[in-house]
Amino acid sequence: MGASDNTKGLALAVASSAFIGASFILKKIGLMRAGKCGVRAGGGGYTYLLEPLWWAGLITMLLGEVANFVAYVFAPAVLVTPLGALSIIVSSVLAHFVLKERLNKLGVLGCISCIVGSVVVVLHAPEEHMPDSVEEIWDLATQPGFLAYAGTTLSLMAIVVVFIEPRYGQKNILIYLGICSSMGSLTVVSIKAVGVAIKLTLDGMNQLAYPHTWLFILVAVICGVSQLNYLNKALDTFDLAIVSPVYYVMFTTLTIVASSIMFKDGSGQSLSSIASECCGLITILSGTILLHAAKQKEAASSPASTWPLDRGISWYISVGSDNLLRNVEDDYFAAPQSSPATP
Repeated sequence: MGASDNTKGLALAVASSAFIGASFILKKIGLMRAGKCGVRAGGGGYTYLLEPLWWAGLITMLLGEVANFVAYVFAPAVLVTPLGALSIIVSSVLAHFVLKERLNKLGVLGCISCIVGSVVVVLHAPEEHMPDSVEEIWDLATQPGFLAYAGTTLSLMAIVVVFIEPRYGQKNILIYLGICSSMGSLTVVSIKAVGVAIKLTLDGMNQLAYPHTWLFILVAVICGVSQLNYLNKALDTFDLAIVSPVYYVMFTTLTIVASSIMFKDGSGQSLSSIASECCGLITILSGTILLHAAKQKEAASSPASTWPLDRGISWYISVGSDNLLRNVEDDYFAAPQSSPATP
């Protein structure tokens, strides 16, 4: 792999993080606007599908995912994957200036801990074995270990969706993001199978004739749509500054677990690498706790910590001397007016 190829891969990975980080902002604004006109996504509504900014965010995210996928063609995963953490920085900076979702010092430390821990885990993850055919991937997917993981994940998610999510989904961020990240881990292994099929097909070995290829595509679509649905609910219910890093941490961790079980990446791994991964996971957990503590501290110090649109109050957001969001829709944001407290 030449230096020029690595440069292209790294440039695509950085661009991917920028696109994905910006997509969180666009989708958040779209969800806010849709919530004013109808039932919010957090309450089970789908009016955001009529909101252009939400679609702009979705398209931006898809561009980021495509750029990330192509980046793996030019550069090794050990160089591309850690750069996914840059999307947290991008979204946090944009949220600070655009959405006014400010993080205190404790929150900043939590973000840094999440990023450092994630990078450590990824850097010390074992190298992957690239399958030679879709049939080989199917054999890996039907081994007892991965079937147990997939079955347990789907069973737990069904219980959470039916019994836990309706009662606690809007109170605990881990509910929505847990469902989203669990489905995302299955999405990734399916997309990897589809990617191998495309690569082999382009190399002259047609994989589209195998039913396994189309089954992996179906699984990727179903899990991807489910993942997107609960990510929308999380974005609409909680602050972006919390959703972005916690989602990245959970998604990365569960993806590593699923990939390790399916592709047996941990076989032959050194003790030092295992120890480094454990330290990375502890760092991630510490960062997540710090982020929650920061938001709880902010909520305790702010009397108006509930969702403003539920109280009939809209937001006025300005950035420096330029009223950025008024350029989106002049009459959407209005300065909150004080009103007598309702009994």
